[in-house]
Amino acid sequence: MIPQPTRHSGSPAHHTPRDYAKTPINVYWETTRACALACRHCRAEAVPGAHPDQLTFDEGVKLLHQITEFGDPKPQLILTGGDPLMRPDLFQLIDEARKMGIGVSITPAATPALTYEMLQRLKEHGVEGLGLSLDGSTALRHDSIRGVPGTFDRTIEAMKWARDLNMPLQVNTLVAAETASDLPGVYELLKSLGVARWSLFFLISVGRGKVLQPLSAENAETLMTWIYETSLVAPFVVATTEAPSYRRVAIEQMRAEGKTGEEIKRSAAYRSFGIRDGHGIVFVSHTGEICPAGFLPLVTGNVRQDSLVDIYRGAPAFTALHDPTKFEGRCGACEYHMLCGGSRSRAFEASGSILAEDPLCTHEPLLHVI
Repeated sequence: MIPQPTRHSGSPAHHTPRDYAKTPINVYWETTRACALACRHCRAEAVPGAHPDQLTFDEGVKLLHQITEFGDPKPQLILTGGDPLMRPDLFQLIDEARKMGIGVSITPAATPALTYEMLQRLKEHGVEGLGLSLDGSTALRHDSIRGVPGTFDRTIEAMKWARDLNMPLQVNTLVAAETASDLPGVYELLKSLGVARWSLFFLISVGRGKVLQPLSAENAETLMTWIYETSLVAPFVVATTEAPSYRRVAIEQMRAEGKTGEEIKRSAAYRSFGIRDGHGIVFVSHTGEICPAGFLPLVTGNVRQDSLVDIYRGAPAFTALHDPTKFEGRCGACEYHMLCGGSRSRAFEASGSILAEDPLCTHEPLLHVI
C-alpha cells in the first residue's frame, strides 16, 4: 500500500490552473494486486499472484486513452499495486503512456526485483518519479510493518540508487499509533538520502490496515504541529496524505507567525489546497473499477465499459465530492471546507457516508451550530 505520491511522483506543485471538478491532478492505477510483501497495513490486501481478471495490456492501453480525454493539462499517472513491477507488460504500458504525453510515476515494492538496473530502466523509459515506503527508522521497526525481513535495507539501498540516478523520490511513511513515536527518527534518516518529498500517511483502517491503530484526533493535531515545524527546516518538502486538516493547522501556524495571505499562498502547504479524495484524484483498481481514491472503496463504474472522464465529472458520488457545501457535520460547517474538506476516505470508513465529517479533526468550526 502506497499513499498518494506527488508531482515528481505526481504533485500539484506546478502552476497550471486546473479545475479539479473537471480534471484530476493524479490518476492512480492499481496495475496488479500481486506482491511479494505482506505489509500489515496493505490497502489492497495484496497476494503473491495476479488476479485472473486484472486489466489486460489492451485494456490498460484503453485506460491510457481515456486519461488523455481529460484534455490538457493531462493528469499524472501513478502506477501502484500490489507491486507494479510484477506486471510483465509494465514497460510497454509506460511506453504507451509516454507516447500519449502522459507523465508517469511508479510506487514499486521493495523486493529483490527492485534493483539498480530496474530503476535505471524505469528512468530510461521516461518514468518521472519514484515512490517508496519507509515506516521505521530501523530494520526492526520497518520490517515488522512490512512483514518481510530485509525490506528496510533494500528500501534504503533503492533510495540511494534513486539519488545516484537523479530520480525524484517521494518517501511515504505510515502514521499510526505504532509508528508515531519513531517519526523524528525517520526524518533524521531521510535528511541524507536526497529525498524530494516526505509524505506522512495517516492510517485509514481499510484492507489489512484494520490490524493497526490510528492516532487519536488530539494526538494527530499535536503531530501535525510537529510536521509543520519540521517542514520549515527540512531539506525536502514535508506533506501529509489522508490528513487534509493539516492544511488548517499550517494556516493557523503561519498566521500566528504573522505571514501575509500572499506568503501563505507561496507555501508548500498551499499547493495542495482543495485536493481531496475524488476531487483532484481518482483511482482505478486492478480489475478496472473506478473509485474516488484507493482508500475509499466506493465503486462508481468500471473502465471496461464506462468512461473515466464521464464518471469523474458526472457520477453522483463524484459530483458530491466536488462540492464541499454538501459535506455534513463539522466538515460542512467548517470555514476551511474549501481548502480542506476532511478525509473523505476516513469519513466513509467511520460512518459509511462519503459526506460525513472527518473524525481525525479536532476543530470546532466558527459556524458550527449544535
